[in-house]
Amino acid sequence: MTKTITRDQAYEAGATAILLVDLQKIWLIPGIDPSHPERGPDHYFYKQTATETIPNNERLLAAARENGVEVLHTIIQSLTEDGRDCSLDHKLTPIHIPRSAPEGLPVDSLMPVGDEIMIPKTSSGVFNSTNIDYLLKNLGIKYLIITGIMTDQCVDMAVRDAADRGYLVTCVTDACATATPERHDGALKAFGGYCWLADTDTVIERLKALGKPA
Repeated sequence: MTKTITRDQAYEAGATAILLVDLQKIWLIPGIDPSHPERGPDHYFYKQTATETIPNNERLLAAARENGVEVLHTIIQSLTEDGRDCSLDHKLTPIHIPRSAPEGLPVDSLMPVGDEIMIPKTSSGVFNSTNIDYLLKNLGIKYLIITGIMTDQCVDMAVRDAADRGYLVTCVTDACATATPERHDGALKAFGGYCWLADTDTVIERLKALGKPA
């Protein structure tokens, strides 16, 4: 008899990973990102990420680490100092963060620890410009939890591409953010059919279940 599969089925120990998308200082600390001079420290995006997105990712990271869940981070970062390896889209935008730039690293509270994997990318979609699919399959991952920024850009592409490659995807809705609440809500509605949409508290309870004795 064929097993029924649902998007919100319980995670499996040893087959679950969390992916944090682009939670970097350059995007999250006011005054660093040169591409958005109009965003002052009181802009919605900075308030939202400081009060909800970052704290929720901190909680998710702690739960993942405590319960044996694989943790991966992806950041926008060129492989070269002059960005000659960047995608055409990033060259045209332009988006270039040299690998020597400290502001390209995750914010301090979300930095990788131990041997957690951090993957640089030069496109919106992490599955398009990195070997993440190869890595996840080598790790035996079936369930991929996705958080980060921007909900309607890099998170959106990660969710859709992961679903197309056969992963059961969770998007943690209150651990993602974008420039406006309207864009955030619109993105969740647009890609919600590719994943399980859940909040931080619900996902943490699922992660805690992995650490309980059978």
